[in-house]
Amino acid sequence: MRSQTNVQYYATGRRKTAAARVFLRAGTGKLSINARALDHFFTRETLRMKVLQPLALVGEDKSFDLLITVAGGGMTGQAEAIRHGIARVLCAVNANHRTPLKRAGYLTRDDRMVERKKYGRPGARKRFQFSKR
Repeated sequence: MRSQTNVQYYATGRRKTAAARVFLRAGTGKLSINARALDHFFTRETLRMKVLQPLALVGEDKSFDLLITVAGGGMTGQAEAIRHGIARVLCAVNANHRTPLKRAGYLTRDDRMVERKKYGRPGARKRFQFSKR
């Protein structure tokens, strides 16, 4: 029988083209993203706040250590992918966390993506300027 201190939980979070792998262990609240601290990885306060929202919602800020690897996308997409992964891993730890996380919308995978550019146009929907003559 394994002791509770060695148990590790895992979940994946996605947003746009970013994918985050979240590993959760019992600990003191240490958070590491791509081997860097949260403050060094996300320079904007709003992005740091987005990442910590699920932990603050369920009141588990200081009881777990999180090891996160994230790739693809931009800064906002990565922050929201991490938030999605953290919410999923918190559900794996305790099923009672599911209701508040679901109600806040953190468990829903936001599937909005950038529309592809079409041929014969400067962007996805924009057209070149029309000239009658």
